[in-house]
Amino acid sequence: MEVREARAIARQVRISPTKVRQVMRLITGKHVGDAMLALKYSPKKAARIVEKVLQSAVANADHNYGMDVENLVVAKAYADKGPVMKRFRPVSMGRAHPYRHQTSHVTVVVAER
Repeated sequence: MEVREARAIARQVRISPTKVRQVMRLITGKHVGDAMLALKYSPKKAARIVEKVLQSAVANADHNYGMDVENLVVAKAYADKGPVMKRFRPVSMGRAHPYRHQTSHVTVVVAER
C-alpha cells in the first residue's frame, strides 16, 4: 500500500531549534485536529510557528494531492538548524561581546491514515 505524504517547510525562522523541538514532540503521531488543538493552547512561541507550518502542510495535502483532511496524521515533525546570525553587543570600557541569533528550518509532514 502506498503512503501519500504532504509537507510544508518554514525556513530561517528566528527561534532556536531546541525550543521548536519541545513543541514538535507534542504533535508527532497525532491526528491533525488533535495536533492543532494542542498547539492552540500551548503557551510557547514555537507553537504559533509550528501551527502555521502544520496548517500549510494540511492545505498542501488537500490542494496538491487531493487527500482527505479528516484522515490526516502528523507523520513527521522536525526542526533543523538554520544559519546563525552573529552580532556584537557593546559592553563596558569600549569592548564588544559577541552573541549569536539561532535560526531553524521547521518541517511538518502529514500523511493519510
